[in-house]
Amino acid sequence: MSGKLNAKGQSIFYGKVGGAVVTGNEDGVKHCGMSLLYSMQHLGYVIPPQADCGWIGEIGPGPSFGDDVDGQPAGYDSEFTQRNTTIMTWNLMHMAHALKSQGGIPAYGNDRNAWKDGERFGFKFPDQGLD
Repeated sequence: MSGKLNAKGQSIFYGKVGGAVVTGNEDGVKHCGMSLLYSMQHLGYVIPPQADCGWIGEIGPGPSFGDDVDGQPAGYDSEFTQRNTTIMTWNLMHMAHALKSQGGIPAYGNDRNAWKDGERFGFKFPDQGLD
């Protein structure tokens, strides 16, 4: 994880929203999206619902998204891609607006500077009793 922190002592990626666009001509869109989205949330990005989209062309050799095919870009006419890209884009904007409106993610419980200084935010092992 990045060692750089924001003003709240959180990873610099906290309060940012992430999504994945995967294009090509094979069927790895969901697998790539899954890996990318997991990695981004692990760094601190907030991932809204349906935060990935992609275009899956013909399996095997062939044009990738945007490649010229008889004067037309491959994939631009895909209703599936258009719909998922639109939904993803709006969900990213809605989540970014929500985070900005509330001032990001609260720092209580995830302030790495406070943890380094000894704050434990109420953490206790079960055998030490729970509050």
